Amino acid sequence: MNFEALGWNAATVGELDHRLLKAPSIKLRSARRGAGGDIVYCVDFRLRRPNADACLSATALHSIEHFLLEGFRRLLPNHFISVGVMGCQTGFYLVLLNEGRYAVIRDTLAAVLGGVLEARVVPYARIDQCGHYRNHDLAQAQCVAREVLAHRSAWREAA
Repeated sequence: MNFEALGWNAATVGELDHRLLKAPSIKLRSARRGAGGDIVYCVDFRLRRPNADACLSATALHSIEHFLLEGFRRLLPNHFISVGVMGCQTGFYLVLLNEGRYAVIRDTLAAVLGGVLEARVVPYARIDQCGHYRNHDLAQAQCVAREVLAHRSAWREAA
């Protein structure tokens, strides 16, 4: 697969030594072609540098997860599969079908984070939609979104 043609830095595709990772950043973790030709892309959206004592709070992480879920469902409905929280509380895994272009993913993330800044509520945060609906903090999510957007020009520099 030609990762450079998709806009990725081929040197950062795959698993990297976490001591080298920068944040905020976006990097391609994997791309797998299925038997029918579809490609599943897993993107590492890192908001905090690993092992730097600056992980996200549980409430900020949870709220941003909800914004990513809502935003990617809305903006890339034919490609979005899932968003997964990194257990280390430093970012997210985005799983997409047949959409692996860096520019599309970067611009979608920027749009989602811009929406966080304008939001009045966290999406899907009602008792009937969320298993821990009290565990959200819009103000923290907005602070993180503002910080990450301020470094958008460096998002491609994952290591």
